[in-house]
Amino acid sequence: MATEIVLPPPQPRQELFFAARERYVCYGGARGGGKSWCVQHKSVLMAARYAGIRILILRRTLVELRENHIRPMRRLLRGVADYKATDKAFEFPNGSLIVFGYCDSEGDVDQYQGQEYDVIFLDEATHFTEYQYATLTAALRGANDFPKRMYLTCNPGGPGHAWVKRLFIDRDFRGGERPEDYVFIPAKVTDNKILVEKDPEYVRRLDNLPRGLREAWRDGNWDVFVGQYFTEWDRELHVCEAFLPGAWWRWYVTMDYGLDMLAALLIGVDENGEAWVVGEVYEGRDRGEGHDGLIISEAAEAVRALAGDRTVTAYLAPPDLWNARQESGKSVADIFAEHGVYLTKTSNDRVNGWLAVKEWLKPREGADGVKRPRIRFFPNCRNIIRCLPLLQYDEHRVNDVANSPHELTHAPDALRGFCVYWTANGCEPAAPQRVKLIDRLAPREKRKQKRRRSDW
Repeated sequence: MATEIVLPPPQPRQELFFAARERYVCYGGARGGGKSWCVQHKSVLMAARYAGIRILILRRTLVELRENHIRPMRRLLRGVADYKATDKAFEFPNGSLIVFGYCDSEGDVDQYQGQEYDVIFLDEATHFTEYQYATLTAALRGANDFPKRMYLTCNPGGPGHAWVKRLFIDRDFRGGERPEDYVFIPAKVTDNKILVEKDPEYVRRLDNLPRGLREAWRDGNWDVFVGQYFTEWDRELHVCEAFLPGAWWRWYVTMDYGLDMLAALLIGVDENGEAWVVGEVYEGRDRGEGHDGLIISEAAEAVRALAGDRTVTAYLAPPDLWNARQESGKSVADIFAEHGVYLTKTSNDRVNGWLAVKEWLKPREGADGVKRPRIRFFPNCRNIIRCLPLLQYDEHRVNDVANSPHELTHAPDALRGFCVYWTANGCEPAAPQRVKLIDRLAPREKRKQKRRRSDW
């Protein structure tokens, strides 16, 4: 058996991937960036460098695993490592092991609980759920000196889009997640010079994809993807620089409340009927470890603090907050009122509510000929800006939003309550004017007063 293999040199972006030393390294973002090549060659290099290392390569399905990795790696490692078909693993003469696995269903990942791997490659990571990813991170361990790393490759879209974007694009870390452990290395088809030279038509095929696929697969745009519900979303249009609101604006606070999350938005409506989301509260158990949720009195205090000294036209909330509780006979709305927040019931019609949000997001031509949406967001409203574009269509109700991942739905549910509710415009006060008093007394009444004066 041969004892060495000569690998071709990586391209510049791939070289960054090979050189990365963070615990979690994510590569890709667009099609054609050479992701599979990176997985195969990086795993072989590590197996050769560290005698006895244990490496796991995962795809979502067995077919993908076989076609994208097992077959090409059998050709690559012929005469270098033994492939054990029953174990789906390569054994190297130095004792290193490359194991292949797949997680077709949510529960398939449980087979890796209790196992130990020094390095895990999660290929097409956005095809995996956050539960699967989190379970696999627990298998990244071992009582040895080998590096402990997880390498992820992916494109935007898929069931794992939200958690990958949170960690590697938005860098919104929670609990024990440390920023220094995560790095994202973007790569597009134009970074893969070999592919462009050998198949120049590939780039043109990406150009001809329908909207959603084109921005995700060609450009690596994480705000546009297949299955996205609010395709109207455009960060350039909908997120604006903060400014001082008009004193005449009408103010609304709209909320979705539970111990899992209080999501509340402070929205001002100007004299043109345009809405501006200027502040938010986002706190609850769904934020992860260390967040227990707010009881009603705490939630009411947070909502009052959000409103500040503004005069709020209505505190909007979904109808389920008016359901009486068995232990007290009071509803959540009753207890909010006891703490100084008087709620107004809004509609709980999901489909019509989401359609109303679409109408508010849709750009319309104004009197000045410029197209702009009816609602915009200040950049400090990070969670509604993060969650809204990540919502996907429900697989069973084609006009509804998917309720999973549930953490993404809270802030948009609050926004839905506002958009479906009838709101009045703010009214900018006119310049002060002298007003002439007009005698509105009827002629008959005037004659009566005249007679009374003559009696004096």
